Amino acid sequence: MSETTQAILHIEGMHCVSCALAIDLTLEDLPGVREARTHFARMTTAVRFDPREVALPAIVAAVAATGYTAATLVAR
Repeated sequence: MSETTQAILHIEGMHCVSCALAIDLTLEDLPGVREARTHFARMTTAVRFDPREVALPAIVAAVAATGYTAATLVAR
């Protein structure tokens, strides 16, 4: 089993639960992302990924490409 890293991102620009779903689907399509869970009310995304396959800046860039702004709150 590969080692994974978890990051919590603060998301700006979401207007509804569908926005959260769009972020999850976008991130889960990235190679190396194992799970993404966006919480609309908290304006956060928890993402678990393999850092050997995808870097955190690429995850943030994917959120931006979807039309939202992401900033890393926690990475471990």
